[in-house]
Amino acid sequence: MAPKQYRTPPQLPPTFTATKQSLVDDAKRLIDRSRSVQDAVVRHVKPESATFANVLLPMAHDDNKMAIESHILGFYNAVSTNKELRDASSEVEQMLDDFGIESSMREDVFYLVNAVKNNKPTLDPESQRLLEKEHKSFIRNGLSLPAGPKRDRFKEIKQRLSQISIAFQKNLNEESGGLWFTPDELRGVPEDTIATLKKGEGEREGHLFLTFKYPDLFPTLKYATNAETRMKVFVANENKCNQNVALFREAVLLRDEAARILGYNNHAEFRIEDKMAKTTKTVDDFLADLRRKLAPGGAKEIQQLMKLKKQDAAENGLTGQLADNYYLWDNRYYDRLMLEKHYQLDHQVIAEYFPLQTTIQGMLKIFEELFGLVFVEIVGEEDRAALADGGKGSDIVWHEDVQIFSVWDDEGEGAGFVGYLYLDLFPRDGKYAHFANFNIQPGYIDENGKRRYPATALVCNFSKPTPTKPSLLKHDEVVTFFHELGHGIHDLVSRTTYSRFHGTNTVRDFVEAPSQMLENWCWTPSQLRSLSHHYSYLSSDYEKAYLESSGADKKPTEHIPQSLIANLISTKHVNDALFNLRQLHFGTFDMAVHEPTSHEEVEKMDITEKYNSLRHEISQLAGPEVLDGDKKGDWHWGNGQATFGHLIGGYDAGYYGYLSSQVYSTDMFYTVFKADPMNPIQGRRYRHTVLERGGSKDEMSILEEFLGRKPETAAFYKELGISQ
Repeated sequence: MAPKQYRTPPQLPPTFTATKQSLVDDAKRLIDRSRSVQDAVVRHVKPESATFANVLLPMAHDDNKMAIESHILGFYNAVSTNKELRDASSEVEQMLDDFGIESSMREDVFYLVNAVKNNKPTLDPESQRLLEKEHKSFIRNGLSLPAGPKRDRFKEIKQRLSQISIAFQKNLNEESGGLWFTPDELRGVPEDTIATLKKGEGEREGHLFLTFKYPDLFPTLKYATNAETRMKVFVANENKCNQNVALFREAVLLRDEAARILGYNNHAEFRIEDKMAKTTKTVDDFLADLRRKLAPGGAKEIQQLMKLKKQDAAENGLTGQLADNYYLWDNRYYDRLMLEKHYQLDHQVIAEYFPLQTTIQGMLKIFEELFGLVFVEIVGEEDRAALADGGKGSDIVWHEDVQIFSVWDDEGEGAGFVGYLYLDLFPRDGKYAHFANFNIQPGYIDENGKRRYPATALVCNFSKPTPTKPSLLKHDEVVTFFHELGHGIHDLVSRTTYSRFHGTNTVRDFVEAPSQMLENWCWTPSQLRSLSHHYSYLSSDYEKAYLESSGADKKPTEHIPQSLIANLISTKHVNDALFNLRQLHFGTFDMAVHEPTSHEEVEKMDITEKYNSLRHEISQLAGPEVLDGDKKGDWHWGNGQATFGHLIGGYDAGYYGYLSSQVYSTDMFYTVFKADPMNPIQGRRYRHTVLERGGSKDEMSILEEFLGRKPETAAFYKELGISQ
């Protein structure tokens, strides 16, 4: 039972009782209300009397109210089990996007915003930032163009890009393909995974259906001893959404056209102008320098992995082409094998110490100690119904598996309410297929000066429990979950006046830095031990199952042994160059398609060939293009760009941010936390200086304030083990 002061949140959580019709009706109502606010501003204010208070503020308050409902309307598309509801949610996203484009291109509103800016009002810093961002947004949405064909074409492009984005992500969410294999073809894949696979009937009897969902895909690529199986799975996964190939190409062409209409040389120049990097040259130089420094390390790592592959091939009778090269589908398998053979590191054994629920509890405890928070899980029909505004307890979640927490400041931070955290942990049909944090409702200050509290959701795809084991996390899954939870905490503790700047609404090449920094806690011995809890201690049934399956005569230690922790940490940078070269491929491809020298260049570009050939050049890993057969020399064996949701969902000309923000995250950790990761004084300073600000202040100035100086690259390159 939670302490009394944490039992009654001052704000009820949202409810998830929408119908197909209510989603559409609510979207229409929100759009009508918002349009009427804009119309009223234009009707009642003239340029000579325009002020922040009578132009920007009414629309900002409306944006706040809009976000409270609109985020949820689109969220159903990512999490609902009802296809009709997902389809309606997609329709609503399109309606809201179209209205957003309409609003961003209203010339009559722009005239008033421009008048306010020209009057140079004296404003608080966040309001000043809102004015500048809003003014620049109108210009970047075509209002620097004279009315006529060019502006009309720009609007058409914006609308079509919105349609493409929604359709692209929907195709990924709805993807339900896979491959049938015999048990022998899946030899080596952990029994936990095999036990969850669909069993074939009729002509498929004796076969198992392997989907492309993470809990099936990754264990197969890491553990299947059959090289042909790994190849089939890898190639099929690259082709799982080929209907997105044309959409991706169209998006790239339209983005380039739109940028040139606005007077930019390409889409990357347009996008990066508004980020921390500012220029495409900064990004290109960073990626090229990183590639130059990582490439030799990648080549050495492949040499070592190839030695291991030759030994393994000899032991298992693998001959022919699949034995002759180091392939894309080999990397997860031999990376894992190297850790086991050379470092005596068995990730299956490590996973036994990280049952999902106890690991979550441990992570929340870290955030409680570091940031002064309290997480109170809301369980049981009675407690949930008390927050359901007269409805059923099930109304405050969208699926029965979803966990919900009320989040509070601890007494040292004032014991006030912070917001709601949701955890949606397991895969299901139609659900968003990766790992992400979704803002459900932002926080802000309303027109009466009252704090509105946020709600945020982690949408994940971990393996489901089996009758003999709970869901167990591999260490990389622990890191992934901590990263996404970091985004969630950023979302929760943000304290901005306007929803526009709430939480993770920062520039793209900074947004990953706070969560990347927190990943370091997953490599800290004391925190790894505190997170660990061997699953055999969770229940007598689990204890019995463990003893039977392991053949041991007693349970292992409850917490992960220090020797195993030391082994794990010693592997942090094993094959690190190859991992970062993979990220470098994504970032370089992103720039290649969005930074052509002319529109004709991108029209002629074979995007599939560009994706696969760049991957071969940068990652140094071979694909089917080197095998004899109809694919030899052909770069069209797979369409990985069609599965690359980031580049359609907001990271276009911005994927480099995953690498560049590591510069900031590593600098912050080394400078402030490395010596004492659980220092509560520094944790709270980080919370109040970095996380609370959201995007309400220039991100570089936030960094400089926290570090006490300009950020530096030394820690980043030191962590990678390469000289500058």
